[in-house]
Amino acid sequence: MSPKGKAGKNRNRQQPDRAESSAAYYELKTRAVEDLVSANEENSPPVSPEEIRKYTSRSRLKVADWVKLLAIKWWFAAAVCFFFLWGLGTYLNLLDLLVITGVALGFVTDLLTNPVLRFVAPAKGANDRWMMYPKKGFISLPLNVLHSGLVLFLVYTAYNAINGLVISLGGMEATSVPVGVEPILFGLLYLGFDLLLITLKHVAQNMLKDAEKKVNSAGGKRPVQG
Repeated sequence: MSPKGKAGKNRNRQQPDRAESSAAYYELKTRAVEDLVSANEENSPPVSPEEIRKYTSRSRLKVADWVKLLAIKWWFAAAVCFFFLWGLGTYLNLLDLLVITGVALGFVTDLLTNPVLRFVAPAKGANDRWMMYPKKGFISLPLNVLHSGLVLFLVYTAYNAINGLVISLGGMEATSVPVGVEPILFGLLYLGFDLLLITLKHVAQNMLKDAEKKVNSAGGKRPVQG
């Protein structure tokens, strides 16, 4: 037999082998993809925390989750101060400036701050305790505007108190403004009063729940009169 004939037979033998290996490779890959898609806690092998840490990126500086949440709320308040109180301060009088800023803070809280807090929450409702009105709806926007206006009024009062104290201690003129409005301090004051009102809301809710439990328990112990 000529060399060309032998080469043709070898090629014919190799073609089924290649087809079988390609089919086996495709079946293996398909099975791997199906296993990956259908993987859950029940059919997956247990993995130790030490093994997970090997493939997890870790930073040297660990920041608590509540610090990150407060930083988000502070940043949005400081941004509103920068764009509205600083940006419009030379064009509007004080009353109009406060009204517009209060409305802007309410819109930012309802449309930006609270959605971000919901998005980064590890579970649904986990970050609701950091919001005054956690439920999203048509009524949440006007309620957040009213809440932001109240917080802004408290911040304005705090600025006046701080300036009055500095003026009295330093012997300055009454018309001077030693502590001006700027985003960092404004954001901190706004965050502080916002958390104060949220805490008071939670305290009031807990008091109402405790009172309701006491009334229900007392009502269940009343003797039956025949």
